[in-house]
Amino acid sequence: MTIWIMILTFDFGGTKLSCATFVQDEQGAYQLDALERRASSAHANAAYDYETMLKLARHLARGHVPQAIGVSFGGPVRASDGVVILSHHVEGWENFPLRAQLENEFQARVLVDNDANVAGLGEVRFGAGQNCASVFYLTVSTGIGGGWILNGEIHRGAQELAGEIGHMVIEPNGPPCVCGRRGCLEQFASGPAIARMARKRLQQERERGEFLRARVANDLSRITARDVNDAALQGDVVAQQVMDDAARALGFAIGSAEVLMNPQRVIIGGGVSKAGAHYFENVRAAARANVMPELRAHLDIVPAKLGDDAPLWGALALVS
Repeated sequence: MTIWIMILTFDFGGTKLSCATFVQDEQGAYQLDALERRASSAHANAAYDYETMLKLARHLARGHVPQAIGVSFGGPVRASDGVVILSHHVEGWENFPLRAQLENEFQARVLVDNDANVAGLGEVRFGAGQNCASVFYLTVSTGIGGGWILNGEIHRGAQELAGEIGHMVIEPNGPPCVCGRRGCLEQFASGPAIARMARKRLQQERERGEFLRARVANDLSRITARDVNDAALQGDVVAQQVMDDAARALGFAIGSAEVLMNPQRVIIGGGVSKAGAHYFENVRAAARANVMPELRAHLDIVPAKLGDDAPLWGALALVS
């Protein structure tokens, strides 16, 4: 028999919005009760995303008042007071008091944190990071974020911005980044970066990339990271080269993080993490090449167990 103690969770992503409810059974275990996702509009802003999420929440709650609300947000967050600092991908979130807004809306306790922190906490509590004392979680999707989980707790850093590996510079003369600098990891290994690099190669190599061109009917503006990966799995040489370059860039950055913090396990989530075994082999190889010899045998890099739901389970872990 299920006891109706409901937790409401939100995941504000760069390209999609997810909302879920969890209920607690008689043994105290939480079960996923309902979940809905919506693609964010190409012209979305903070007001649009917030109102869309409220509609999803009201529908899923079915008139019940949540005991608590956990929120994962795709961008820097000042978790101590529940304020979104900004979104690098959606306008209008600058210094947005998300916790206060939701508390006023639902009259419930609310906690808000960065999506990588939250997803990492979810993986440690319920997924691939169980029984690990230290985990570094990366989300590789529209952007790239990182979260440190130490002894079951989020390590946020002095300004609550620890783990932002997506904005680690790996090529000082690289392409400009949304953060205002150049050559950040996000510009080499995120979903949009993979799509951009594929378009550039196809424009330069007009006789190659037949599988990738066919997937988008030769309209290069339509290319997504998923298209690139699927074409790579079909044997498209251009797509394979792009995916390999992205994997090597990610692995290089992970190696740097490994030298600095030496986590027990690195977990990779987000859409690009579904690229398959060959992608992960390249990530691991590049990471091993960028660490001290003493660390190579101990590198443990695995895909997220909870997949796209990791931020929602993590939002549950925040408040339970």
